[in-house]
Amino acid sequence: LLCRGEEPSHVQSSPDGQHLLLLQKSRPPTLPRVVAFQRHSIAGADLERTWQPPQPALVGLLFLQSPVVLGSWVLAVVWEHGRTEVWHFVVAVGWQLLQTLELCQGARARVISVCSQGASLVWCEERPPLGAHSDMSKCAFRFCVCARALEVGEQGVRLGAVRIVLHNSPEYQVLASPQHIFLVPAAAAGFATTSKFLLIWHPEKAKFTITAPSAGFIHSKVLHSSSESDFRKLLLGSVGLLSGFAPLDIHTSTVSNSGGLLLVSTKGSVSVVEPDGTQRHIFDLEGGPLAQGSPVRLKTFGSILACVLAGVVYLVDQNSGRLIEKEVLSMKEVHFLESQGEEDSIQLLTQTGIYSFSFSKPEDSSRPEPCLVEMVFEEACRYYQRRSLSSSKLTVEKLKKGGAFQAPVVLAAILQHSLHQKQKPARGLQDTYAKLLSTLSLELQSYMSLELLKTCVVCAPESEVESYCNELVEQEVSRILQSDMDKDNLAYLNSVFASFPKAAWKATRSCLQLQQNGDGLLVARATPEVWKKVLCQPQLEEVGQNGMVPLYELICASFLRFKPKWLPSFVELTQQYISNSWSYSSKEGPEGRVPLYKRALGVLARKNKHGEADDEMELELLLCSKRPKAVLQALHLLIRLKQWQRVVEVAEKFSKLSPLLNKEIFTTLLAELAQHRELDPYLDRLWPLCPTELTASDILTVVLQHLPHSQEEDPVPFSSEGNQLTVGLLKPLLQRVVQCPSVQEDIYSDALQSTTFPPPTPPREH
Repeated sequence: LLCRGEEPSHVQSSPDGQHLLLLQKSRPPTLPRVVAFQRHSIAGADLERTWQPPQPALVGLLFLQSPVVLGSWVLAVVWEHGRTEVWHFVVAVGWQLLQTLELCQGARARVISVCSQGASLVWCEERPPLGAHSDMSKCAFRFCVCARALEVGEQGVRLGAVRIVLHNSPEYQVLASPQHIFLVPAAAAGFATTSKFLLIWHPEKAKFTITAPSAGFIHSKVLHSSSESDFRKLLLGSVGLLSGFAPLDIHTSTVSNSGGLLLVSTKGSVSVVEPDGTQRHIFDLEGGPLAQGSPVRLKTFGSILACVLAGVVYLVDQNSGRLIEKEVLSMKEVHFLESQGEEDSIQLLTQTGIYSFSFSKPEDSSRPEPCLVEMVFEEACRYYQRRSLSSSKLTVEKLKKGGAFQAPVVLAAILQHSLHQKQKPARGLQDTYAKLLSTLSLELQSYMSLELLKTCVVCAPESEVESYCNELVEQEVSRILQSDMDKDNLAYLNSVFASFPKAAWKATRSCLQLQQNGDGLLVARATPEVWKKVLCQPQLEEVGQNGMVPLYELICASFLRFKPKWLPSFVELTQQYISNSWSYSSKEGPEGRVPLYKRALGVLARKNKHGEADDEMELELLLCSKRPKAVLQALHLLIRLKQWQRVVEVAEKFSKLSPLLNKEIFTTLLAELAQHRELDPYLDRLWPLCPTELTASDILTVVLQHLPHSQEEDPVPFSSEGNQLTVGLLKPLLQRVVQCPSVQEDIYSDALQSTTFPPPTPPREH
């Protein structure tokens, strides 16, 4: 009766569902009109407004909470030229006009879009230029986003001062959530770049978030003064990056009850943009691409998302994206209404009346979805396909129908019975299944706790998100370390370490049980299986192409960032484990490819800034390896840094490892001694390092080869600088070599002291 057989173009109800607004924009002779009436009342329409077509169009119908009477509502009717009528609902009387106000300050301003947040109105208005500009760039940025408080009291209505949120901007549609304002670019935007991102205004923080959800771009900027609210200044520094993104694909947009922005693309994909700028895909509507004129109705009821497209109602769980119910209606055009206190029903307005659509709510989130069983079979397909010699492709249908592979069938049966019944004993399972269930009980409990923790992360307030994320990352890292370290798991670990570096570092310490003992030494109590996954080095074709880093390098980077003093001890610890598990230079072990200290040095070399602390870290990594080449490289680095005290200390410490390394170290220091006088204070500590097989001739040969070249302008035997090596400095070394018996004499001493000469002829063998 209210619609008079005509389809309303806009339907809106008050948040408590008690009042209903209908807007009709039909052709003459019927005039456009607004009808407002109270539901559950037989009094009929309380408010009816019509206007002649020359009058500016109606832009917004907004319900505002009245501070005068609790539970009472104020209706703001906003017209295109800025005139705003404020109506107040009185229970005994009905709707009464309180006041007519002018929302805009300029006479030529035109309101494009308006929304309400709390006691404020936020709108986007067009401010045409004074002259006829031919410059399209100036015409494109002729819009302004404004905010104004609307105070309703006993004395009447008062408008606050106009606040410029954003000026010199393109056309935007403003949509309000309880704490944020979403600015969605209009379809007919002037510049192509402005249609590639969304803006999110945070009024309490005076902050704007620029987000291109499909490209994963998020950038926030706090506006400290009104001069920074210029649109072009806001995008300064991001234009070059934004220009390379694809335009936004938006068919329909609305705000959910939880505060996110629901978007429907022209391809039928439904997603939500959170207030922090992140995007999450929810569901794909059936029917292929959407036509420009085909309406899509969206409404959220708790965790349920309701969509109506072409007479079909889709009920989707927002958290999991699972289709709960699909119903075909007998009418094409329907509108959602608010249904307070009815969590398991949706109210629909049609041409013939208001209907209630009941549905079965999804059970507890800990119950496994049907898609979980499908995931079991999909994973089994990949597992068996990798190990199959046949060229035919294995599918989920073949696994379910064929009896060759029983493992996924058994696991699916266990999941369907055990997790559904929670703590009740599994019924209907075979005896063999029940035995396997008792074996898998701990794994199933871990899965349940992990799913519950993920739900807590999604629903937790911002103050508790960090603690939940730390726990979630620890469980995920522990789970991957107990599974096969394939390419997918390695890529997932890379993303975890990149997104949650501190939580990943704590998880690594917990999984490896890294701690310092009473002597200050780093110890680990990880199992051999975990060590093998940590130390394995993937093939070159598995990493590098997509930027993946092996797990050992990820852990070393975490050490460098959060505990750099522990990195050399960690490398030494890993080498000790290798020496106990694999033979030296075994091709099966990780040392058969690239030594672990070199892998740690590679992580150090990838740092953006290199300082003195990095030089010290490089020295520690080289020395902790105890490899001859690494020790000599560290010795040369110390010489280059002119740290002579440490040069001598390293020489004394590592000369004891092997005679060959002792000879290399002493020869290196003797060459340095021939070139300068920096090592003269340490000669008493250097001479005992001389190998026994070196002769005086060998020493003089090394010295003569490394003496500095004399200059032609200084023909005298001795330089005036006094930095040449003299025989007096070498005299203690030469005396020491002459007095010590050589190795050759020790070898032939037994033969020279033999009583019989020549020795007897050895017996011949026939």
